[in-house]
Amino acid sequence: MSTLELYRQKALKIGPEDNVAVALTDLRAKDTVVINGCTYQISSEVRAKHKFTLCDLQVGDPVWMYGVIVGEATLFIPEGAAISMVNTRHRSAAFIYKADPLVWQPPDVTHWRGRMFQGFHRSDGQVGTRNYWLVIPLVFCENRNIRVLQEAFERELVVSPPDPYRAQVAELVRLYQGGKIADIKGAAMADHASSPEPARVFSNVDGVKFLTHTLGCGGTRDDAATLCGLLAGYIHHPNVAGATVLSLGCQNAEVSLLQAELLKRNPRFYKPLLVFDQQDRQLESVMLREAIQETFVGLVKANELTRAPAPLSALTIGLKCGGSDGFSGITANPAIGHVSDLIAALGGKSILSEFPELCGVEQSLIDRCVDAESAHRFISLMETYAARAQAAGSGFDMNPSPGNIKDGLITDAMKSAGAARKGGTSPVTDVLDYPEYAVKAGLNLLCTPGNDVEAVTAQVAAGASIVLFTTGLGTPTGNPIAPVVKLATNSELARRMSDIIDVDTGSIISSDTTIDAIGGQIMEYVIDIANGTRRTKAEIKGQEDFIPWKRGVSL
Repeated sequence: MSTLELYRQKALKIGPEDNVAVALTDLRAKDTVVINGCTYQISSEVRAKHKFTLCDLQVGDPVWMYGVIVGEATLFIPEGAAISMVNTRHRSAAFIYKADPLVWQPPDVTHWRGRMFQGFHRSDGQVGTRNYWLVIPLVFCENRNIRVLQEAFERELVVSPPDPYRAQVAELVRLYQGGKIADIKGAAMADHASSPEPARVFSNVDGVKFLTHTLGCGGTRDDAATLCGLLAGYIHHPNVAGATVLSLGCQNAEVSLLQAELLKRNPRFYKPLLVFDQQDRQLESVMLREAIQETFVGLVKANELTRAPAPLSALTIGLKCGGSDGFSGITANPAIGHVSDLIAALGGKSILSEFPELCGVEQSLIDRCVDAESAHRFISLMETYAARAQAAGSGFDMNPSPGNIKDGLITDAMKSAGAARKGGTSPVTDVLDYPEYAVKAGLNLLCTPGNDVEAVTAQVAAGASIVLFTTGLGTPTGNPIAPVVKLATNSELARRMSDIIDVDTGSIISSDTTIDAIGGQIMEYVIDIANGTRRTKAEIKGQEDFIPWKRGVSL
């Protein structure tokens, strides 16, 4: 059975308690729809992905969807009318901890039990889906030097994808210098196909990744400690063989802080960690030459590692959505929720984050926590986050973006109820504060903003070796060290933005395909990605976003 029963018709009622339904196609006034044997007449235009009432709603009446309160009526709304920002506002239910027994029926994993993927085994027991070397700054003062190293290594090691746009600019320069100015406009519109990727110098190293950021000094000591924790998560990550770290020498984010955070994640930290303090050298050039030489030696060592079989329980999957639409909660999100349940049943880990987008579904997640400690920590983190947002003159209710609202997600609780379906139905085994690392098998909740890049950056720092990212509007988000699989919630988007979309889940609505079936297909896709036999569109395009969350109000 699917985790969500779908009705193949013009509209969908998701939960039995719901008093609104989702339009699966554009509806006009006086159209009739049949849901669960009941006939409803549409009383106003309802665009696809938007919601309409299944009964009259008086002012102050709650709006129910996904079996939870997602808003309240601010005006009288007759049966069959569209709900909108004009007649509805955000509202969510209160939540408490209840020590009720936890019951979960895992999905059937017979098909995947015993399956393996080919990964990079680290001596601490982690298994990577990729094999990268990291070059990172402890402070923004070193960003230029990071770029100098990047230019030097990428030119000679050919670790960056071919650039068709560089070829286009080169052609324009050739035309201009040749006096063929009239031909420039036509040439600018031409499609400069990329050339085949040349062979890598280090065949077992997937690349050298150069990260930059704007932190490390000038903020609070907590900011520095948090940054060091985040960077430690990347260095400790199973997809990383070793790291080169540039430090100015006087910043808040001290080398000793980074080392302490690494020991938190692994008391017997073993990876090559090459640290260069600029103020310890007489010349910048001396530091850079030393960094290049020692990094190259590290790459030679990293290249000795080859892929070997590993159980699926060694995978950690990040669960993320961005550019969501009114179909997110009924197609792609529950589909990767099924993958999360499969991973949990197989003994692996998954990470659900975006705490502003869990507003309204707190009680469900509290009830799924395996112990009181986890439940109370989740409650504390949610309440603290909400209070900070309100103190800054904002709030979770301001989370939906203009694109979300345009495509049917008009309240934060409505958006959250659909977003939470990424976490499937399995027990919550741990609750993590940013930038902690996931160590317990099962579903982990990680406190992050909803911001796409900040959240993915944090999930990877928590150990996600692959990220499943659903989108209804289209977003190109990727990550430097973890493959990010982009899943379209609707087939129109998958066709229109095929260069960034990996998987189309729209058939859940357009055909008889079930959520479980699509989830199974995604699981096979994940195994291919983990094996290294397939690369994501974000990897191919070189989409490598990295933005640390400076623990403030970010929704």
